[in-house]
Amino acid sequence: MARVLIADDASFMRQMIREIIEPEGHEVVGEATNGIEAVDLYKELQPDLVTMDIVMPKRSGIDAVKAILANHPTACVVMCSALGQETLVMEALQAGARDFIVKPFKPDNVIATLKKTLEKAD
Repeated sequence: MARVLIADDASFMRQMIREIIEPEGHEVVGEATNGIEAVDLYKELQPDLVTMDIVMPKRSGIDAVKAILANHPTACVVMCSALGQETLVMEALQAGARDFIVKPFKPDNVIATLKKTLEKAD
């Protein structure tokens, strides 16, 4: 299964994603608490997929996606957004994110989105 980097400033959100994807066989190889860490950890870990919060301190998820894709054009990034952030989601998709999942997370939606994204990347 996939090696996943989780980027979210809220530890409970990172834990929630971990608890959804690990039973499906995915391995969480790292966790980032802000956009700068996400870019650095991507470079270091080269995960198969990143779940990226849109609103984070130090560097937004959108800026982090742009930075990751500038150096790794085939990177798979799925954005995580709260309801009401449609404008930011569109901006993230235009920046190169492959898809998005909406908070609060529904486990079936998370799994289906990650599976679809990984299949498209093959």
